[in-house]
Amino acid sequence: MTCPDCVKGYILPGEPVGSIIPDFQGAYFTPGPGSDPSKQAVLLFTDAFGLPLKNCKIIADNLAKRLECDVWIPDYFNGRPLVPVDSMGIPDHAGHKLSLWTRISFILFNILPNLPAIISSRPSVAVQRIASFIQLLKEKKQYEKLGAVGYCFGGTMCIRTGRTDLLDSLVICHPGPSTLDDVKAIKVPTAWVCAEEDDYFPESRRNETEAVFAARKDKEDFIDYEVKVYKGTAHGFASRPNLDLPEIKEAHEAAFEQTVEWFKKTLIV
Repeated sequence: MTCPDCVKGYILPGEPVGSIIPDFQGAYFTPGPGSDPSKQAVLLFTDAFGLPLKNCKIIADNLAKRLECDVWIPDYFNGRPLVPVDSMGIPDHAGHKLSLWTRISFILFNILPNLPAIISSRPSVAVQRIASFIQLLKEKKQYEKLGAVGYCFGGTMCIRTGRTDLLDSLVICHPGPSTLDDVKAIKVPTAWVCAEEDDYFPESRRNETEAVFAARKDKEDFIDYEVKVYKGTAHGFASRPNLDLPEIKEAHEAAFEQTVEWFKKTLIV
């Protein structure tokens, strides 16, 4: 569920402008800028740090402005993220190889102390919470379409939720673990935001994933897709980038633009 790169990152500048909504299972909400009710909404599925890391909220706020629609961040960790924010380390860009000690210390200092949270919010449980949240949205809101963008663990949640009829469009950013069968079962238009180096989504899996979607071309089950790889990046660059590195800053901003344009193409129509 997590890897050494999953607990590294930087905090984005700025402050969130949305609100936590208790009546919606403690989700974060940032409304679209228009005076009329939003006809579409985007759900943001967070990485292992969940809502306490403000990065997800800032990204949600920016998406709401650019897409002019409501954006929600469900608390699918139920108030207990997989990793606390104060344990976040500093990441490296592509080309940095993790030492054996780094991997061992990750298990000792990140996995074992947080094992109860990891078990209580394992993917099979988190995806059920997402389904419950979406059902609540459908009951209380009148959205015509719902899209989702997910980062790391949230990318895995996108893949799993994409198997259902709950969403209309996906953007999957450097996802966590999933199976090729999960990928084959995705039903909706999907954009992939990929790091150049990623233990969970390496080049071999990217190629397999793209082949799954390409094989549907000219068939009844074809769905629109795109796969983009950002040079010089490692897992987490789209959600926890080091903006002091020009190549990473450019990749982070381009990944955000890819997300915006994908939803404009497949959701905000």
